Amino acid sequence: MKITGRTRGFPENIKVFYYASDSVEPYVKIITVKDAKRRLSLCSSEESESEHEYREEVEDIVPVLCDLSQLLEDHHMENLASHMPARTQGYPWQLVYSLAIHGSSLKTLYRNMAGLDSPVLLVIKDMNNKVFGAFSSDPFRVSTSCYGTGETFLFSCNPEFQAYRWSGENSYFVSGNIDSLQIGGGGGGFGLWLDANLYRGSSISCPTFHNPPLSSEMDFIVKDLEVWSLQK
Repeated sequence: MKITGRTRGFPENIKVFYYASDSVEPYVKIITVKDAKRRLSLCSSEESESEHEYREEVEDIVPVLCDLSQLLEDHHMENLASHMPARTQGYPWQLVYSLAIHGSSLKTLYRNMAGLDSPVLLVIKDMNNKVFGAFSSDPFRVSTSCYGTGETFLFSCNPEFQAYRWSGENSYFVSGNIDSLQIGGGGGGFGLWLDANLYRGSSISCPTFHNPPLSSEMDFIVKDLEVWSLQK
Protein backbone atom coordinates (compact mmCIF):
# COMPACT_ATOMS: atom_id res chain seq x y z
CA MET A 1 0.00 0.00 0.00
CA LYS A 2 1.27 3.45 -0.87
CA ILE A 3 0.07 6.56 0.90
CA THR A 4 0.28 9.91 -0.84
CA GLY A 5 -0.79 13.40 0.13
CA ARG A 6 -0.29 15.31 3.31
CA THR A 7 2.31 14.17 5.80
CA ARG A 8 0.31 15.29 8.83
CA GLY A 9 -3.20 14.20 9.78
CA PHE A 10 -5.22 12.08 7.40
CA PRO A 11 -3.92 11.70 3.84
CA GLU A 12 -6.22 13.02 1.17
CA ASN A 13 -6.10 9.76 -0.80
CA ILE A 14 -5.02 6.22 -0.04
CA LYS A 15 -3.69 4.20 -2.96
CA VAL A 16 -4.13 0.48 -2.53
CA PHE A 17 -2.29 -1.83 -4.94
CA TYR A 18 -4.06 -5.09 -5.87
CA TYR A 19 -2.51 -8.00 -7.77
CA ALA A 20 -4.71 -9.92 -10.15
CA SER A 21 -4.40 -13.69 -9.87
CA ASP A 22 -3.07 -14.02 -13.47
CA SER A 23 -0.70 -11.07 -13.42
CA VAL A 24 2.20 -9.82 -11.39
CA GLU A 25 1.42 -6.25 -12.35
CA PRO A 26 -0.55 -4.39 -9.73
CA TYR A 27 -3.58 -2.29 -10.46
CA VAL A 28 -4.44 0.68 -8.33
CA LYS A 29 -7.66 1.56 -6.55
CA ILE A 30 -7.85 4.96 -4.90
CA ILE A 31 -9.82 5.21 -1.67
CA THR A 32 -10.51 8.74 -0.59
CA VAL A 33 -10.42 9.76 3.05
CA LYS A 34 -14.09 10.56 2.76
CA ASP A 35 -14.80 6.95 1.74
CA ALA A 36 -12.64 5.61 4.53
CA LYS A 37 -14.40 7.74 7.12
CA ARG A 38 -17.77 6.69 5.74
CA ARG A 39 -16.80 3.03 6.06
CA LEU A 40 -15.62 3.56 9.62
CA SER A 41 -18.86 5.32 10.38
CA LEU A 42 -20.85 2.40 8.96
CA CYS A 43 -18.87 -0.07 11.08
CA SER A 44 -19.50 2.00 14.20
CA SER A 45 -23.18 2.20 13.32
CA GLU A 46 -23.40 -1.57 12.88
CA GLU A 47 -21.68 -2.15 16.20
CA SER A 48 -24.04 0.27 17.94
CA GLU A 49 -27.06 -1.48 16.45
CA SER A 50 -25.73 -4.87 17.60
CA GLU A 51 -25.13 -3.55 21.12
CA HIS A 52 -28.62 -2.05 21.13
CA GLU A 53 -30.16 -5.37 20.04
CA TYR A 54 -28.19 -7.19 22.73
CA ARG A 55 -29.43 -4.79 25.39
CA GLU A 56 -33.00 -5.31 24.19
CA GLU A 57 -32.57 -9.10 24.41
CA VAL A 58 -31.24 -8.83 27.96
CA GLU A 59 -34.10 -6.54 28.95
CA ASP A 60 -36.58 -9.03 27.49
CA ILE A 61 -35.14 -11.80 29.67
CA VAL A 62 -35.29 -9.87 32.95
CA PRO A 63 -38.81 -10.38 34.36
CA VAL A 64 -40.97 -7.64 35.81
CA LEU A 65 -41.79 -8.10 39.49
CA CYS A 66 -45.09 -6.65 40.67
CA ASP A 67 -43.86 -6.78 44.27
CA LEU A 68 -40.57 -6.41 46.10
CA SER A 69 -38.56 -9.60 46.60
CA GLN A 70 -36.41 -10.11 49.68
CA LEU A 71 -34.64 -13.08 48.11
CA LEU A 72 -34.21 -12.60 44.37
CA GLU A 73 -31.53 -10.41 42.85
CA ASP A 74 -31.41 -9.39 39.18
CA HIS A 75 -28.95 -12.11 38.18
CA HIS A 76 -31.11 -14.74 39.91
CA MET A 77 -34.14 -13.61 37.94
CA GLU A 78 -32.24 -13.55 34.65
CA ASN A 79 -30.99 -17.10 35.17
CA LEU A 80 -34.38 -18.39 36.24
CA ALA A 81 -36.22 -16.72 33.37
CA SER A 82 -33.81 -18.20 30.84
CA HIS A 83 -34.65 -21.73 32.09
CA MET A 84 -38.41 -21.28 32.21
CA PRO A 85 -40.75 -22.38 29.40
CA ALA A 86 -41.31 -19.97 26.52
CA ARG A 87 -44.95 -19.61 27.49
CA THR A 88 -43.93 -17.77 30.67
CA GLN A 89 -41.66 -15.22 28.97
CA GLY A 90 -42.88 -11.65 29.30
CA TYR A 91 -45.35 -12.44 32.09
CA PRO A 92 -45.03 -10.35 35.26
CA TRP A 93 -44.14 -12.15 38.48
CA GLN A 94 -46.68 -11.66 41.26
CA LEU A 95 -45.97 -12.44 44.89
CA VAL A 96 -48.49 -15.07 46.05
CA TYR A 97 -46.97 -15.99 49.37
CA SER A 98 -44.26 -14.57 51.60
CA LEU A 99 -43.14 -15.91 54.96
CA ALA A 100 -42.57 -12.37 56.20
CA ILE A 101 -46.05 -11.21 55.16
CA HIS A 102 -48.32 -14.24 55.53
CA GLY A 103 -46.66 -16.15 58.38
CA SER A 104 -45.36 -19.71 58.58
CA SER A 105 -48.20 -21.88 57.32
CA LEU A 106 -48.41 -24.34 54.47
CA LYS A 107 -52.22 -24.10 54.70
CA THR A 108 -52.01 -20.37 53.99
CA LEU A 109 -49.68 -21.06 51.06
CA TYR A 110 -52.24 -23.47 49.59
CA ARG A 111 -55.10 -21.07 50.28
CA ASN A 112 -53.34 -18.18 48.56
CA MET A 113 -53.00 -20.29 45.43
CA ALA A 114 -56.61 -21.44 45.28
CA GLY A 115 -58.01 -20.56 41.87
CA LEU A 116 -54.60 -20.00 40.28
CA ASP A 117 -53.98 -21.58 36.89
CA SER A 118 -50.37 -20.65 36.21
CA PRO A 119 -46.84 -21.85 36.91
CA VAL A 120 -45.30 -20.84 40.24
CA LEU A 121 -41.79 -20.26 41.52
CA LEU A 122 -40.79 -21.30 45.03
CA VAL A 123 -37.73 -19.52 46.46
CA ILE A 124 -36.16 -20.47 49.80
CA LYS A 125 -33.32 -19.01 51.85
CA ASP A 126 -32.01 -21.24 54.64
CA MET A 127 -30.16 -20.30 57.81
CA ASN A 128 -26.85 -20.67 55.95
CA ASN A 129 -28.07 -18.04 53.48
CA LYS A 130 -28.27 -20.53 50.63
CA VAL A 131 -30.93 -19.62 48.06
CA PHE A 132 -32.66 -22.43 46.18
CA GLY A 133 -36.10 -23.68 45.22
CA ALA A 134 -38.30 -25.02 42.47
CA PHE A 135 -40.24 -23.97 39.41
CA SER A 136 -43.55 -25.83 39.20
CA SER A 137 -45.66 -26.03 36.06
CA ASP A 138 -48.74 -26.09 38.34
CA PRO A 139 -49.67 -24.10 41.46
CA PHE A 140 -49.19 -25.93 44.75
CA ARG A 141 -52.27 -27.65 46.16
CA VAL A 142 -53.36 -30.58 48.31
CA SER A 143 -53.49 -33.70 46.19
CA THR A 144 -53.92 -37.45 46.45
CA SER A 145 -51.32 -38.07 43.73
CA CYS A 146 -48.41 -36.33 42.03
CA TYR A 147 -49.10 -33.55 39.57
CA GLY A 148 -47.12 -31.31 37.24
CA THR A 149 -45.23 -31.70 33.97
CA GLY A 150 -41.67 -32.03 32.72
CA GLU A 151 -41.38 -28.23 32.76
CA THR A 152 -40.89 -28.47 36.51
CA PHE A 153 -37.31 -28.12 37.74
CA LEU A 154 -35.23 -27.56 40.87
CA PHE A 155 -32.54 -24.91 41.17
CA SER A 156 -29.85 -23.56 43.46
CA CYS A 157 -28.20 -20.14 43.35
CA ASN A 158 -25.09 -20.77 45.47
CA PRO A 159 -22.24 -20.67 44.75
CA GLU A 160 -23.46 -20.28 41.17
CA PHE A 161 -26.81 -20.85 39.50
CA GLN A 162 -27.69 -24.43 38.58
CA ALA A 163 -30.97 -25.80 37.25
CA TYR A 164 -31.90 -29.47 37.55
CA ARG A 165 -34.42 -30.51 34.93
CA TRP A 166 -36.61 -33.57 34.65
CA SER A 167 -34.58 -36.72 34.11
CA GLY A 168 -37.46 -38.67 32.59
CA GLU A 169 -37.08 -41.53 35.09
CA ASN A 170 -40.38 -40.90 36.87
CA SER A 171 -43.17 -38.33 37.10
CA TYR A 172 -43.01 -37.52 40.81
CA PHE A 173 -43.01 -33.79 40.14
CA VAL A 174 -45.09 -32.29 42.96
CA SER A 175 -47.27 -33.69 45.72
CA GLY A 176 -48.93 -31.81 48.55
CA ASN A 177 -50.89 -32.62 51.70
CA ILE A 178 -51.74 -30.71 54.86
CA ASP A 179 -48.54 -31.94 56.53
CA SER A 180 -45.93 -31.30 53.86
CA LEU A 181 -45.03 -30.24 50.33
CA GLN A 182 -42.83 -32.58 48.27
CA ILE A 183 -41.09 -31.88 44.96
CA GLY A 184 -39.26 -34.67 43.16
CA GLY A 185 -39.10 -38.17 44.51
CA GLY A 186 -38.25 -41.81 44.15
CA GLY A 187 -35.49 -43.73 45.85
CA GLY A 188 -36.70 -43.02 49.38
CA GLY A 189 -36.41 -39.24 49.50
CA PHE A 190 -37.45 -35.93 48.00
CA GLY A 191 -35.57 -33.39 45.94
CA LEU A 192 -37.21 -30.74 48.12
CA TRP A 193 -39.47 -31.23 51.14
CA LEU A 194 -41.11 -28.68 53.47
CA ASP A 195 -43.09 -29.26 56.67
CA ALA A 196 -46.52 -27.90 57.59
CA ASN A 197 -45.03 -24.86 59.33
CA LEU A 198 -42.62 -24.05 56.49
CA TYR A 199 -39.92 -24.08 59.14
CA ARG A 200 -38.05 -27.30 58.51
CA GLY A 201 -37.06 -28.72 55.16
CA SER A 202 -34.85 -31.30 53.55
CA SER A 203 -33.26 -31.91 50.17
CA ILE A 204 -31.55 -35.01 48.80
CA SER A 205 -30.73 -36.35 45.37
CA CYS A 206 -33.79 -37.83 43.70
CA PRO A 207 -34.36 -39.75 40.44
CA THR A 208 -36.88 -37.18 39.16
CA PHE A 209 -34.25 -34.48 38.69
CA HIS A 210 -30.87 -36.12 39.44
CA ASN A 211 -30.15 -33.12 41.63
CA PRO A 212 -27.58 -32.87 44.39
CA PRO A 213 -28.84 -31.63 47.78
CA LEU A 214 -29.93 -28.03 47.22
CA SER A 215 -28.90 -26.87 50.69
CA SER A 216 -25.47 -27.23 52.22
CA GLU A 217 -27.10 -29.64 54.71
CA MET A 218 -29.60 -32.38 53.98
CA ASP A 219 -31.93 -31.04 56.71
CA PHE A 220 -32.23 -27.28 56.86
CA ILE A 221 -34.12 -24.52 58.66
CA VAL A 222 -36.06 -22.04 56.54
CA LYS A 223 -35.02 -18.42 57.06
CA ASP A 224 -37.28 -16.90 54.42
CA LEU A 225 -39.55 -18.14 51.68
CA GLU A 226 -41.46 -16.66 48.74
CA VAL A 227 -43.78 -18.04 46.08
CA TRP A 228 -44.34 -16.17 42.83
CA SER A 229 -46.97 -16.77 40.18
CA LEU A 230 -46.24 -16.14 36.51
CA GLN A 231 -49.41 -14.85 34.93
CA LYS A 232 -50.84 -11.86 33.09
